Amino acid sequence: MAPKDKMYLTPNEVAELLMVSPITVRQWAQRGDLAAHTTPGGHRRFLREDLEKFARDRGLALAVPTDGPQRVLIVDDDEQLANYLKELVATASPDTVAKIALDGFEAGRMVQTFMPQIVLLDLMMPGLNGYEVCQRIKDDPATRNIRVFAMTGFYTPENEARVISAGAECCMSKPIDKDLLLTSLGFDNDSRESVEK
Repeated sequence: MAPKDKMYLTPNEVAELLMVSPITVRQWAQRGDLAAHTTPGGHRRFLREDLEKFARDRGLALAVPTDGPQRVLIVDDDEQLANYLKELVATASPDTVAKIALDGFEAGRMVQTFMPQIVLLDLMMPGLNGYEVCQRIKDDPATRNIRVFAMTGFYTPENEARVISAGAECCMSKPIDKDLLLTSLGFDNDSRESVEK
């Protein structure tokens, strides 16, 4: 599958991301439905941003890229906690790439550019809060398959129900239970033992 940072995509890469046949992609390009560029050698190439707009306009979900390392986005306005979680994830799973967003607006940009498979999302942030970030991730066909795990220092059953109804898988209370977090992320016991050492 095409790497997330690749600007131009081949018809086969577009087909894989949209889960359709390459013939369908070619037909869309011929009809002008999906903007295409032609190389000097006569091959079609597609800008990733054109593909993402095409998918959004038609309510199509882009397959979350599975090639390369797992990507985790940590969204928390507490920079110290965010760095701790980044280090925890990196230690538990050295093949995982973790990045940090310190507010909801930055999270929105990074979801589009970094394309994480998992988002660890603080609920209480200034500006755009975690509920709104989660809702936007789940409302966008290009990102709705991203797994969202909410975190909050203000845990109540009502807050949990609200973020789960927005699409989060669970809501963990702070301080974060390290074992619960790593289990939720799917890291095995060997990973957890390496964190303990």
